[in-house]
Amino acid sequence: MELEKFIQILILIHAGFGGIALISGLVALITKKGRKIHKKAGIIFFYSMLTSAIFAFIISVLPNHHSPFLFSIGIFSIYFLLIGYRSLRFKRKNVNSQNEKIISWLMVVVGLSMILFPILLLGVINIVLTIFGLVGLIFALRNLRMYQSPEKIHKNWLKLHLGNMTGGYIAAVTAFVVVNDIFPSFYGWFIPGVIGGVFIVYWIMKLNKGNVPKTVTN
Repeated sequence: MELEKFIQILILIHAGFGGIALISGLVALITKKGRKIHKKAGIIFFYSMLTSAIFAFIISVLPNHHSPFLFSIGIFSIYFLLIGYRSLRFKRKNVNSQNEKIISWLMVVVGLSMILFPILLLGVINIVLTIFGLVGLIFALRNLRMYQSPEKIHKNWLKLHLGNMTGGYIAAVTAFVVVNDIFPSFYGWFIPGVIGGVFIVYWIMKLNKGNVPKTVTN
């Protein structure tokens, strides 16, 4: 019973920080990029979401609370947040990307494990783990390819930042939508990703056209 009370406290902490992340992340998304409010909201989102994701990961492996969904959201969010936040470093030229490579390779290993372990150990395909594993794997490999060229990283640091931070926010919204059954059936798994994907494509198109405020790129 004592353990269960402790787990409930962890769940409340996870949900509390998740709520802060949802609000601050929305502010960061809708405010003008590079402005003070965007930066402050982004920092709050990063730390609150990272805390919520870490607690989600811990809860997902505790007795009677095993959850592939929470485990996936935890791993998925932590990766996107770390890569998205650390990509700000690449505004400067010739920055060492060794740590980013290590983080991305870890995501490759975890992504493959999420897909293969249920098949090898239980003989079944876990849809939740497979979807998140594939998405994490695709993004990690794409990022690793970019890290091969310091010039390419410097040129595309903003795409890396916006894409991965938005990926972290998509994970937060997906968790909120699925846990609260906001959409019927399996739609909650895909609607946040589709909307978030449109947002990412929109910003990448703006970046490709050079139609970005100077406060972002300076």
